[in-house]
Amino acid sequence: MNKSVVTNFVSVLFIFIGLILPYEFNIIILSIGLFALSGSVTNWLAVHMLFEKVPVLYGSGVILDRFNEIKLGIKNLAIEELFTDEKIEQFLINNKNIDIDSLLIKIDFDKVFEGLLDSIETSKLGSMLAMFGGRNALLPLKEPIVEKLKKIVSEKLNEFFHQTSNQSLVKNFKSNIEKALDSKLSELKPEDIKTIVEKMIREHLDWLIVWGGVFGGFFGLIFSLIQTYLI
Repeated sequence: MNKSVVTNFVSVLFIFIGLILPYEFNIIILSIGLFALSGSVTNWLAVHMLFEKVPVLYGSGVILDRFNEIKLGIKNLAIEELFTDEKIEQFLINNKNIDIDSLLIKIDFDKVFEGLLDSIETSKLGSMLAMFGGRNALLPLKEPIVEKLKKIVSEKLNEFFHQTSNQSLVKNFKSNIEKALDSKLSELKPEDIKTIVEKMIREHLDWLIVWGGVFGGFFGLIFSLIQTYLI
């Protein structure tokens, strides 16, 4: 059951009991209920005002009003805390010893060669190629071309993973992360941000309502005791 509903129900119950008890008992119970309800409702309204605009109440709907600042905050949090230069560099160092041969095996060079033949046939050279036997005339070139492609790809992969400086890799890695974040965040609307934040903290904010009722009831008890015995 919703925590705020339970808190408000208990507060109203104290008020109701306080109203039906004899005078000598009702002041304490009634004060506890009134103060508890005041505390819980005030905190409930404060939580509600975080996510929704309330007419006349200036400052309500702060999540919606600060939409752009929250997006920027999310990006800065990711870049400055999760993707620091040190963490990226450590990640790259740990993954530096990459098996180039295993990467080459995963590349379908036969398909690359077939794509090359298709490109030649559909180009201006296609009619000329047909005069010399069509694509079958190029099949003897398959093995040397594939071997040359493997050599070129292997050299480029080695250059990227083993010769490029860590500083350059970190810069490129971080740049790609920023672009990905910018792309994703640009798709978010104010309502999306509100939903994300609300999912993260709504359950915890409900405890503010509970403790508002608890402390309100405690202050009500103190007030009633002072009024009854000291005044």
